[in-house]
Amino acid sequence: MSLPAYSTMFWVTAVLAMILVGISKAGFGSGTGLVATPLLALTIPVAEAAALLLPLLIIADMFALYHYWQKFDRRLIRLMLPCAAVGIFVGALFFESFSHNERVLKLGIGVLSISFVLFEVFRTQIFDRLGEKRPSSLSGVFLSGLAGFTSTLAHAGGPPATMYLLPQQLPRQLFVGTSVLFFAVVNLLKLIPYGYLGLLKVGNLSTILILAPLAYVGVRLGVYLNGRITDKWFNRLIYALLFLTGVQLILGTNLLDFALKR
Repeated sequence: MSLPAYSTMFWVTAVLAMILVGISKAGFGSGTGLVATPLLALTIPVAEAAALLLPLLIIADMFALYHYWQKFDRRLIRLMLPCAAVGIFVGALFFESFSHNERVLKLGIGVLSISFVLFEVFRTQIFDRLGEKRPSSLSGVFLSGLAGFTSTLAHAGGPPATMYLLPQQLPRQLFVGTSVLFFAVVNLLKLIPYGYLGLLKVGNLSTILILAPLAYVGVRLGVYLNGRITDKWFNRLIYALLFLTGVQLILGTNLLDFALKR
């Protein structure tokens, strides 16, 4: 089983991405996991980055489920998962339509990245406008479907799901557990369209085996940090990284390579 010929910069971003994904799966750092696809998309095609990350995300999900097993809200899961499945289907149609247009995919990932940063910056104001009232079931249908759609494109379903789950005022452990279970099932469902579109390749297996242990390291680190320290400054660092990555993808330039050449 030979190892694909990736650049040094790919391995740097891949290692960082996997540790951040693990931390996110453990419920520490609200936007941590969203950085993974944009980071990898700087060094390899978007479709390849998404396909490479999906099995690794599923592995991280299994580690996270172990820590949050049976800590979830069944009512919310029953509402959200069918809607997310519809969103996954729509996302697969979009992926199929633009799979050969790398510029459109990178632009889309870049816009999603910056949109998430803006959401996090103005999240307090957004929820203040929504008021104290819990979101309606109709809101849950729309936001869950949107989570499935964005998750299919860039494993970026966190913001829509958070907009529905956070106002439910669940205890922290229940909130994290519900998020973990929701995205664990969503990621498993995504195997169907990814397989149909031919994105899952046997050649990626060696890379997955190398990176998989880092998911466990990230989950363990996230579980340790969760509840022990505030994630305020950690989140700010992640948002800055995500914003710069989004700008690079939108502009179509790679500032990382430029910096290395300097």
